[in-house]
Amino acid sequence: MRRPARRLLLAAVAALATATATTLVLAAPARAAGPTATFVKTADWGTGWEGRYTVTNGGSSTITGWQVAFTLPTGTTLGSYWDATVTSVGQRHTFTNRSWNGTVTPGASVSFGFLATGSGSPTDCTLNGAPCLGGTPTAPPTTAPPTTAPPTTAPPTTAPPTTPPPTTPPTGGLPRHTLIGYLHASFANGSGYLRMADVPADWDIVNLAFGEPTTATSGDIRFQLCPPAECPGVETEAEFVAAIRARQAQGKKVLLSIGGQNGQVQLTTTAARDTFVRSVSAVIDRYGLNGLDIDFEGHSLYLDAGDTDFRNPTTPVVVNLISAIRTLKQRYGAGFVLTMAPETFFVQLGYQFYGSGPWGGQDPRAGSYLPVIHALRDDITVLHVQDYNSGPIMGLDNQYHTMGSADFHIAMTDMLLAGFPVAGNPDRFFPPLREDQVAFGAPSSPSAGNGYLAPAGVQAAVTCLVHGQGCGSYAPRSGTNPAFRGLMTWSINWDRFYAWEFRLHHGPFLRSLP
Repeated sequence: MRRPARRLLLAAVAALATATATTLVLAAPARAAGPTATFVKTADWGTGWEGRYTVTNGGSSTITGWQVAFTLPTGTTLGSYWDATVTSVGQRHTFTNRSWNGTVTPGASVSFGFLATGSGSPTDCTLNGAPCLGGTPTAPPTTAPPTTAPPTTAPPTTAPPTTPPPTTPPTGGLPRHTLIGYLHASFANGSGYLRMADVPADWDIVNLAFGEPTTATSGDIRFQLCPPAECPGVETEAEFVAAIRARQAQGKKVLLSIGGQNGQVQLTTTAARDTFVRSVSAVIDRYGLNGLDIDFEGHSLYLDAGDTDFRNPTTPVVVNLISAIRTLKQRYGAGFVLTMAPETFFVQLGYQFYGSGPWGGQDPRAGSYLPVIHALRDDITVLHVQDYNSGPIMGLDNQYHTMGSADFHIAMTDMLLAGFPVAGNPDRFFPPLREDQVAFGAPSSPSAGNGYLAPAGVQAAVTCLVHGQGCGSYAPRSGTNPAFRGLMTWSINWDRFYAWEFRLHHGPFLRSLP
């Protein structure tokens, strides 16, 4: 979650198979030895494959942004993807850098990957508009909205049981159905800066975006208000704190959100873990905040080879994060509000893939939030997975669901309410969370993230989950969920930019639920 909106979701990686490689080299115009994009099939299992493009800067000037476009033949469809955003027109797909990998210095390389169903390979590849073998750009990169179709085949899995284990609800002081939003407090973007005092009272939880580390592995989290040069009209720190107190006096919760798109946090050592606890505590105490939101993205969480059981994780970045959050919870007591905003790649994808897999070759980040959620399930106030910036994800019906639809919200949320076997293994069943712990995230507007759905569609999904009515093609395995917690959005700033569409529609709607 970073400027200008939350990132496109990292997505699935297949298991299996011996890699078969095909290489395509593309030279940008105006350089004899310029940027190239190299394609390789890193795995092929017959009905589909995993591909990776590597963009290498062979020129003498730094690349500040890249787009790789290619065409898949009829019968081959694009599935999940990671480390890039994508727009598609028919079979033509254009991948654009994320904020953290757009700059490529001379001699350096970056890569992105994706899954495809079918046997075809990319053709007509271009890098920044230049043909594969060099020459003059033939057309500007496309910016059309994504229209990709999901894969149609799925590995067999076992239907999950429906009885959740009992857990004790944490004290939170929140309304039964909660409206949650992120406030761009430390940076500006196209939506404009919004002072804390001007945040409407409809927002029950305000997540301050973002606390970020000094380095990826330091654990040293810092937060500061947006600099005046970047955000004209930014309030003073004293005004900011006074506005937080005013919101809290109304019963609202204000949390520090850590991570986001740019804030990679890897607690690889116990020293980093302890620094994380100290630095986060300092920010919470300085501003008098109610708790913490974990928005780890990118490469913050992953699973080491051999770490295959979400119930007993061994990877340091996972184990140390769990320990750090438990320490913070103990320090601040039962009223400490803990929320999490993982992407579907790190949670629901775990139904199919977990870590690098039993044979290796999968993305080690697949499902890597599951051990954190499981270990902290008695402490989590609200888990609101980002149902946007995502590739197609398989639901409990063993069908792929695509973002931007009510079905996607229903299917993804139902997985948390019903539980599921991790990587299809019934002996490693991820237990469901309580209804009151589960919300889902949706973009507040078309500019806020891919997967935007108009208010009527979002409310149709909630109505299905709460009442079991109007569920469309997906029937929730969890049944009705009258205590479903509510809705999260990125972001409050973007909502204001679009005349408060999200708040004005969904605030009253949530309050009307029983």
